[in-house]
Amino acid sequence: MAWPARRDRAWYANVELPPLAPAKLAGPPDPVRARGDWLVFPKGVGTYVEQLAGMVPLRGGEVRTALDVGCGVASFGDYLLNYGILTMSIDRRNRHKAQVQLALERGLPAMIGALGVRRLPYPTRSFDMVHCAGCLIPGNSHDELYMLEIDRLLRPGGYWVLAMPPISWKTQYDDLNRTAKGMPGEQLALEEIVKKLCWSKVSENGTIAVWRKPINHIQCEQDAKLLRSPPFCTGDDADSAWYVNTSMCLTRLPRDIAGGAVEKWPERLTAIPPRIASGETKGMPIQTYKLDSLDWKKRVDFYRTYLNLSDGSYRNVMDMNAGFGGFAAAMSEYPVWVMNVVPANLTDNTLGIIYERGLIGTYMDWCESFSTYPRTYDVLHANGVFSLYMDTCGIPYIMLEMDRILRPGGAAIIRDVPDVVHKVKDAADRLHWHSEIVDTENGGLDPEKLLIVDNSLPFPDHPA
Repeated sequence: MAWPARRDRAWYANVELPPLAPAKLAGPPDPVRARGDWLVFPKGVGTYVEQLAGMVPLRGGEVRTALDVGCGVASFGDYLLNYGILTMSIDRRNRHKAQVQLALERGLPAMIGALGVRRLPYPTRSFDMVHCAGCLIPGNSHDELYMLEIDRLLRPGGYWVLAMPPISWKTQYDDLNRTAKGMPGEQLALEEIVKKLCWSKVSENGTIAVWRKPINHIQCEQDAKLLRSPPFCTGDDADSAWYVNTSMCLTRLPRDIAGGAVEKWPERLTAIPPRIASGETKGMPIQTYKLDSLDWKKRVDFYRTYLNLSDGSYRNVMDMNAGFGGFAAAMSEYPVWVMNVVPANLTDNTLGIIYERGLIGTYMDWCESFSTYPRTYDVLHANGVFSLYMDTCGIPYIMLEMDRILRPGGAAIIRDVPDVVHKVKDAADRLHWHSEIVDTENGGLDPEKLLIVDNSLPFPDHPA
């Protein structure tokens, strides 16, 4: 189903779920209904988001990237698209509800994930807002650990939104099987943790509370002893987040606005990211970044020769080796969103730059399985991926993983040196992908070739 119709309903047969009665599938925040062969998704979060817009500046481009923890079927992230906000929605793997799979069926950004003892696979200062309406932080023995991770992920001046018990603890929360007896203590404990992080409370209205992270830690350093704040991290790479345990320390911000202030959206997409402009990311000249953006605009224009990017048939796109995010930036004029993947084994960590452009992504090792369900992406873009992993897990493993996450009828673009592209072509034929090797936008003298995969076409040996 094409975008935007798919955001409202999906074929039930596309999702691996137990038999479903014509009632609700998910919990109260996301009452997914079965109607014949369709799953129909809720539209009931509008009032909630409009209320939140009176507490957080959702309009005007200040908030662009958001993280929704415990996302359900991503109805919150879906509604935020109306404000130009791109939301990374995460939830636990659940065989009986498969919330993340349902979110991706809708054409919304989502990953399997949850707050835990390990860092989430995103760099520091990634999100303008973190939202939690069911992540069960209050009352958990790891409260402070989880909050330190949220602090690491929030941009300076970013917002944390909590919409669940114990906020407004006198409200009845029958669906969560919780009573008001212990909630005043839970809220006091939560307020104490937030105070230690030097966040300020912006607003509390009904069941929603909003805090804001400081733009620097000057005052926090002065008050640390009084507040009994966690120690500041030392010798810790705050951007490192692939199989890295969450630290019981506070990620320090520079004395000015950390990394420089980002532009509002949409100017943020084309502005020089603060990590490059300030020299924080070493060895990445501004001119190199500008040329990269121009190159990807030219390349994506050429890709349109083979794929129709405008009609909504492709929605979920993954760039498997994203670099500066130039591919995703060039794709922004089409009705798609791009999951920008930065391989964890690269020396140059560019994911923080990608987030500063107002885009989203994750770290990944392509010798492992990606944190998603089968058949969840419409287009896969692999620039130099196979050369990068040629001496480790190799072509067959990566191709099998691509085959797992690519939707039936999906497409792929593999860009690499000719020898590697021909080997990938052999593997694609064995998977019965419909593919062809073509020259790049620079013609036959270019040292790279493209493998264009369009599985909406019949495989030559298997006529329709």
